[in-house]
Amino acid sequence: MKATEQTLQQVERAIRKIAEKFPGNEEASMLTDIHIRVTQESGELMVFDDEEKEITRCIVEQWIDNKDSQFYKEVGATLRAVLTKMKETVDQMSIMKPYSFVLEDDDHETLEELYLVDDDIAIIDQELMADLDKDLDAFLDKLLKE
Repeated sequence: MKATEQTLQQVERAIRKIAEKFPGNEEASMLTDIHIRVTQESGELMVFDDEEKEITRCIVEQWIDNKDSQFYKEVGATLRAVLTKMKETVDQMSIMKPYSFVLEDDDHETLEELYLVDDDIAIIDQELMADLDKDLDAFLDKLLKE
């Protein structure tokens, strides 16, 4: 499922609405995560703060009744791409750093961390990081053998 231009626009609009709730010129809020919940049947994208208070919601038409087995993986990739594209807007939100954007399914289960905002840390694309643990373990084993 490749995101359509309309889907990207709808997600961008939702991210802008989140940013409007936390304008950069206000005192920083004490949130640690912004929870993005997507419902596969209805296509609804809902955003909540740490206390389950709704920030915004919208319907993404392309996601309505999508039965794709990779639905959440594709949604995560779309959200991550939009958040990365809107990096400047997202990084300037008045939320005390570090904070994360987290994807959840409609059962409130965390599926993945989409984007981390912090002054000192940058999250690299997950595909690049996929086998990092194995690589580091192999490197350490080799180092200890020498």
